[in-house]
Amino acid sequence: MKKKLLSSLLSVAMVSALLVGCGNTATAPAAEAPAAEAPADEAEAPAADTAEAAAPAADEGTVLNIQAWNEEFKSRITDHYPGYEEVDATHGKIGDVDVVWTITPSEGNAYQNNLDEVLPANADAAPEDKVDIFLVEADYALKYVNADVTLPLADLGITDADLADQYEYTKSVVTDADGKLKGASWQACSAGLIYNREAAKDVLGTDDPAEVQKAVADWDKYVETAKAAQAKGYKMCSVNDTFRTYSNNVSGKWVQDGAIVVDANIKKWVDDSKALVDAKAETTDDLWGDDWAKGKTADGKIFCYFGPAWFFNFCLDVDDEKTIAHAGGWGFCEGPQGYFWGGTWICAAAGTDNPNLVKDIILTMTTDKAVLKEIAVADSDCVNSKSVLADLASSEDGNIALLGGQNPYAQLAAGAEKIDLSNLSDYDQGCNESFQQTMKTYFMGQATYEEALEAFYKSVEEKYPELTH
Repeated sequence: MKKKLLSSLLSVAMVSALLVGCGNTATAPAAEAPAAEAPADEAEAPAADTAEAAAPAADEGTVLNIQAWNEEFKSRITDHYPGYEEVDATHGKIGDVDVVWTITPSEGNAYQNNLDEVLPANADAAPEDKVDIFLVEADYALKYVNADVTLPLADLGITDADLADQYEYTKSVVTDADGKLKGASWQACSAGLIYNREAAKDVLGTDDPAEVQKAVADWDKYVETAKAAQAKGYKMCSVNDTFRTYSNNVSGKWVQDGAIVVDANIKKWVDDSKALVDAKAETTDDLWGDDWAKGKTADGKIFCYFGPAWFFNFCLDVDDEKTIAHAGGWGFCEGPQGYFWGGTWICAAAGTDNPNLVKDIILTMTTDKAVLKEIAVADSDCVNSKSVLADLASSEDGNIALLGGQNPYAQLAAGAEKIDLSNLSDYDQGCNESFQQTMKTYFMGQATYEEALEAFYKSVEEKYPELTH
């Protein structure tokens, strides 16, 4: 039964690739958009690329083990992968294959600690315990991509041609030092400024995205608007909301030649944030905390949040009748600087005994255009397909209710083209988190900048003993 279902799924995927370029869904797929014309270098790629892909070994496993840090990927599989049947909160079925979800939250580095234990042992694990798929974020992807615990996608038979419609930055995140691609994502996480439309009308006299953008077009204008918002009784946002915008626009890596380096743009975040906190125009609320979350309602008196498309549905509580999102009261613009935040990459674990099923899941969830469009429309996500985003940007399918019907996909697509990950490092998660935590003491007047900086160095060096400053 398992082999028959998988063969059927792969056949559907092959036909879909010929007709629409790729696909995946638990419900009827949305109508396919016309395929975008391939760039010249991709159009001229030799057909041998597909022919040279090695066929993976036959599946032998009866259990598909997936390691993740939250429920996001599970919800995407449950809602959009053909043939998936949910059994309970941590189990599912694909034909005769049992799907087991192991969710280990990221707090305290628990998720990575778990991966560090189970992935190296995968080759010798019992068949029912073998990890088949694990997920990574950009902040630490290279740690696993540059290790032999992750299979190159080529070993699964996935080719460059299969992924030609994806954004290049999403590939560079999971490309190892030898140039081997070791993962794929269904998301393109370019980000911007998500503003409270009523607050914008009050402070700026308009909620038009183009006009709001003029008021936050660079950091000087942003500071002016933040002070104007404060005068009207609003806080602009938390200092932690703006951090990723600064940290994505640095001139060098967090770690250089074994030493921790605080980039000039990170220091600018500190200086700008301190000035705005002292002016009572920004807060020091921790991301995801109760005080930070008050801005989701009108009574919270928050002008904006910063985030990518996943922020819309995952963070703004659209189903809560008391929220701004439920009333369609948010707007979206680029903000002071282009940046990206987050994203989830699907990796095949070395030692998987379900290589063909893993291949089909990766192709279906990251290249099937009908499925990707369905994800975008159903989940307000920004998907990793240039042609799907072009289709969404030019049709009402891309209008998002919580944004007051605004269509943000042209902006999101343009932002995804500009993302530069040349300064990504293995240490980003630890450095980003520690820096925000220790600088809070400075913003609140509990420490000098120098004292907060020393606390940062100490925190990072405890996590990574091999580093100095």
